[in-house]
Amino acid sequence: MKEEKEKKGPGAAARLWGWAAPYRGSFVGSVVLAVLGVAGGMVPYFCAASVIGLLLSGRADWNSCLMWCGAALAGYLGKVVFGSLSTLISHTATYRTLRDLRKALTAKLARVPMGTVLDTPSGQYKTTIVDRVEGMEPTLAHLIPELTSNALVPVAIFVYLLVLDWRMALISLITLVIGLFLVSQSGKTYAKRWAGAVETGRRMNNAIVEYVGGIQVVKAFSQSAGSYRKYADAVRANGQYYVDWFGDNLKYMCAWGAVIPAVLVSVLPAGFAFWAGGSLSVESFLTIIVLSLGLTGPIMAAMTFIDDLAVVSSNVAEISAILESPELERPQTPVKLKNPEIALRDVSFSYGKDNEEVLHEVNLKIRPGTVTALVGPSGSGKSTVAKLIAGFWDVTGGGISANGTDLRKIPLRQWTEQIAYVSQDNYLFDWSVRENIRMGHKGATDAEVEAVAAAAGCGEFIRRLENGFDTVVGSGGSRLSGGERQRVAIARAMLKDAPVVILDEATSSIDPENEAAIQKAISALTKGKTLIVIAHRLSTITDADNIVVVQKGRIAAQGTQEELLRDCPLYAGMWAAHIGARDQG
Repeated sequence: MKEEKEKKGPGAAARLWGWAAPYRGSFVGSVVLAVLGVAGGMVPYFCAASVIGLLLSGRADWNSCLMWCGAALAGYLGKVVFGSLSTLISHTATYRTLRDLRKALTAKLARVPMGTVLDTPSGQYKTTIVDRVEGMEPTLAHLIPELTSNALVPVAIFVYLLVLDWRMALISLITLVIGLFLVSQSGKTYAKRWAGAVETGRRMNNAIVEYVGGIQVVKAFSQSAGSYRKYADAVRANGQYYVDWFGDNLKYMCAWGAVIPAVLVSVLPAGFAFWAGGSLSVESFLTIIVLSLGLTGPIMAAMTFIDDLAVVSSNVAEISAILESPELERPQTPVKLKNPEIALRDVSFSYGKDNEEVLHEVNLKIRPGTVTALVGPSGSGKSTVAKLIAGFWDVTGGGISANGTDLRKIPLRQWTEQIAYVSQDNYLFDWSVRENIRMGHKGATDAEVEAVAAAAGCGEFIRRLENGFDTVVGSGGSRLSGGERQRVAIARAMLKDAPVVILDEATSSIDPENEAAIQKAISALTKGKTLIVIAHRLSTITDADNIVVVQKGRIAAQGTQEELLRDCPLYAGMWAAHIGARDQG
């Protein structure tokens, strides 16, 4: 049993409290203030009961009445002041906790294998980082201080009722017990229902992100949101799920909402009977009536947090799944790296435990300052080799080393500083062209940015933009063409000035007229660097120091252009097909 508990890890409350660790003092202070605020709100009830008692006993006078009225006003002001301070403090601590939590989530994504990110729909990450984290706000800002205070004050009132008359104290709880029973019936399936709601919402979010991302294809084939079945079905299913759920729970919600406040239904007849029998004074009877009405208010307020309590576990579990996902294990102590020689030794790799192996015992040595080209049929494993070298994943078998040091023993940040990686689908942020290029080197001057942009073939089209280098490119670079985005990405990588440059079909979106110029610029900018190129146009890598032919996850051959044309039928066939296609074009 102990091993099973350790395997499950800490509960939702413990995890939540751990995330809020830097601000625990603020949360405790907000609870104390909330208790004082709710207690202040109950003071007018006691004052009213005391005034009624004085009137009935004939001992009332102006001084005593004014005293109790002043106490009631002080209690009300205490409720407002303490309640407001509690809310201010709890919300400040909450939003700082949520800020830290979102920063931790995004930082975590930078440390997990790239496959973990790529295999997870972007809509799911959006839901977790935005919606699920935001779902913690009611719990931290309201539930902790307000639920605590609204639970403690009724306890104090009940103790006072016991002092006045234990029979009436118990009778005042009758409607509460019935109401809580009805609540429990509604809550039996809540956890299961909420888990279903989370899953339904996730499917809808993923479908929406997919629909927006593929809107060009949808429009091209005369589709619409309503006719795009996956999107439409997901949206309808999400709406229907909540309709069915609330329909099933409506009878319980209406019942307990009507029963719990009806405390006088039991208190009035029972109190009258006890008063008629001479066992309950009229002063105590009236005081009990007033206090019993005050008993249910905080309880009803506390009941509004039932939904928040029910969803805490699901939200915490979803957030924890990201925070506790396996990372690329790397040390923190830097190693010596300068113009590293990269070696792949019996490298095997599969995208996940249950997936088929895509690389099989790959052995390759990449000397510093040389150009290595990876070529082969589509799906042969070229890009996988490049991404393993870049450190996006850990190898499944064998190892990759830099100057004899296994990549797994090099700090991740130190290795990424050695690599400039450009793929065929690089992402541009919704910033200016200048700032997108400057991501390669944050300290670069405007002149350096503009110089590298010109060298990468960006200068001409950037000058045509409305605001030149200060033109905002849109999300994902949507305001630029594919070739323009690619040239900006190449400029960004060149500005990084890393000793190892990986171009994963980086010129695939660039028209042939500009490709030669950009290839020339790349050659100049990468002079003296280690360049690893994956190219779909073989004519661009004829001068490579080593051309590696990859086929079905293995290295079929490697050598210079002349050697492969002479000794490798696969490469000779690819070259003949490339030359034929170029001539036909």
